[in-house]
Amino acid sequence: MAIDRDNLEHSVPAIPAGATSPALPAHLEALADRAREYIEAATSPNTRRAYDSDWKHFCSWCRRQGLEHLPPDPQIVGLYITACASGAATANRQPAAVSSIERRLSALSWHYLQLGERLDRGDRHIATVLDGIRNTHGRPPVQKEAVLPEDLIAMLETLDRGTLRGLRDRAMLLIGFAGGLRRSEVVGLDVGPKQTEDSSGWVEILDRGMILTLRGKNGWREVEIGRGSSDSTCPVAALETWLKLGRIAHGPLFRRVTGQGKTTGPERLRDQEVARLVKRTAIAAGVRGDLSEDEREGKFAGHSLRAGLASSAEVDERYVQKQLGHASAEMTRRYQRRRDRFRVNLTKAAGL
Repeated sequence: MAIDRDNLEHSVPAIPAGATSPALPAHLEALADRAREYIEAATSPNTRRAYDSDWKHFCSWCRRQGLEHLPPDPQIVGLYITACASGAATANRQPAAVSSIERRLSALSWHYLQLGERLDRGDRHIATVLDGIRNTHGRPPVQKEAVLPEDLIAMLETLDRGTLRGLRDRAMLLIGFAGGLRRSEVVGLDVGPKQTEDSSGWVEILDRGMILTLRGKNGWREVEIGRGSSDSTCPVAALETWLKLGRIAHGPLFRRVTGQGKTTGPERLRDQEVARLVKRTAIAAGVRGDLSEDEREGKFAGHSLRAGLASSAEVDERYVQKQLGHASAEMTRRYQRRRDRFRVNLTKAAGL
């Protein structure tokens, strides 16, 4: 199957390993189409968008330098990540963060693989330069502020309970917090299984709570959300109210409100809406009022809900790890902003 190499930077090739193979027989075209669907499903839409953007950025940089991006050349890639780290790869001369450079390398490796090519990230022109970038520009990860229960309650009070948009936003905040969900998981939910092609899970409401079935990086997992002690802060009650008054019985759980806020549309919300909602309500509620508004603007995002549950749930760490879907306890502890600090005091344990 031939590849148009003049336009590679504008599209993702269909079949990774068969880039130079002859055209398939007609009776295998259906299988080829199915293979393309599986390739699409191998990475999340957000990851594909980021990888596509990174690939276009690299190809554009190569063109400006008069370099060829094919076949993969570790020396060229090493120069590219150097340009990214120094700010020479963008018009605004803004240096890229180490995490962004690492993601761009992953994007290049992924795209080259789709072309039947291999980028050797262990080559000294890449590995040594990347080590130097990490040592020179590496910084501790910047964590978003955790939204704690008292913060969440104050944020809920900023929403209008008399509007569909307010009811929807209440349900999103409560489910995102109680489920310890990523923003993509919040908006990816459907009312039931196998209802939409772009769904990443569904919800089942029971007497004592609800079960979310979610598709993540490591397969499917179930998340239990129990009913709260008060209807005003109960995620299950909030969702039931939203579904009833929004007249939603099928398809995306959280969708746009249209018609001057009086009806629900068919379109699923994008995950950025969760981050905007958290940011907007946290600022309106005065969370971290000790900071300036500009400082607070950068403190909150969708992950604030996830970190809030991990930081405030007074239960065995194993249950928090399971709820968040982490493979290790160490990853869970990164989300715990205030729990268990100095619980083990090695200074005293050593006799000092």
